[in-house]
Amino acid sequence: MHRFYKLFILSLVISLGWCSTDAEAQNSKAIPGDQQIDTYLPLIFDKRVALVVNHTSVLNKTHLADTLLSLKVPIKKIFAPEHGFRGTADAGAHIDNGKDEKTGLPIISLYGSHKKPTKADLDGIDVVIFDIQDVGTRFYTYSSTLHYVMEACAENSVKLIILDRPNPNGHYVDGPILEKEFASFVGLNPTPVVHGCTLGELAKMMNGEAWLDRGIQCDLTVIPVKKYKHSDKVHISIAPSPNLPNDQAIGLYPSLCLFEGTNVSIGRGTNKQFQVVGTNVEGLGDFSFTPEPKPGAMDPPLKGKPCYGFDLTQIDTRQLGFSLKYLFYFFEKTGKKESFFTSPSFFDKLAGTDELRKMMLEGKSEKEIRDTWKEGLREYRKIREKYLIYR
Repeated sequence: MHRFYKLFILSLVISLGWCSTDAEAQNSKAIPGDQQIDTYLPLIFDKRVALVVNHTSVLNKTHLADTLLSLKVPIKKIFAPEHGFRGTADAGAHIDNGKDEKTGLPIISLYGSHKKPTKADLDGIDVVIFDIQDVGTRFYTYSSTLHYVMEACAENSVKLIILDRPNPNGHYVDGPILEKEFASFVGLNPTPVVHGCTLGELAKMMNGEAWLDRGIQCDLTVIPVKKYKHSDKVHISIAPSPNLPNDQAIGLYPSLCLFEGTNVSIGRGTNKQFQVVGTNVEGLGDFSFTPEPKPGAMDPPLKGKPCYGFDLTQIDTRQLGFSLKYLFYFFEKTGKKESFFTSPSFFDKLAGTDELRKMMLEGKSEKEIRDTWKEGLREYRKIREKYLIYR
């Protein structure tokens, strides 16, 4: 591509307001990587590009794919994570490959049996751009998608550019460290439940700590967020998945997701997903709800059964942090039995260890359980410190 054309496109980007200067960054909210087109456009001008994107990959109300196509970037295909390209599929639902009606681009699902791009998928691709809003927990599957994309890029000599985004749960680190034998798509790397990293920082950690298969290294570029630090309160304007509809749900998600392996509902099938918690034992808590089929949760746990528990919509999630308070409450009120864990293996994968479940069954207190995490968290924080971008 001729230098004149590059300069023309950059001038167009600037004239349309698709770039951000340092002065602008100082007088605005956090500026995610995808909004900094003037920074990454020169890296992809004459490259054959694939995108790992979903419905959150939007800048100035326009999807990243549409914006880049309008700038004549040669996008060849789209890779879609859990919930699909448009973000409407149920959690865990099978997602087929297809074609985007608006752009005609082929869409390849990175979920189900095809979680990692193949050599054929990346044939003819020079660079992959990853732009997805994450929520900062190990069991949120977008970070696992990133892990597999990094491996595929490393194996096939394809560059990876991450357009970084703020982490709404990036202000703290907590929870048990994942043990290798419990690795799965809801946790691939030895991090705590709440890892305290953006996806850009996490990608640097995967590379630097040799967590990818056989210790291979991905050719990685991170476009950092401007005007952001980990202590910031982060507002997510587009729900990152159907059952995390707002900031309150995102803040409660670290504490409530463990219930997915138990007989307790966390509001799937209601309008307060991950903001209410209850089970079908009358008299528990001070709130009741009944899960029903809804888009994003067509077959919710405890469907059609009245559930009794708590409405957490007014809880201060930053004060709560990652808490076992509600997990212990329902475990104790329902009899402290093994049957509380309707899927022990899935609960253990979410926790990253079977020690949490075993210690609960042994009658250990939350403090006793937390004490077993201290050394692992201390070591993890040392590792994390090496890869922080936002200090």
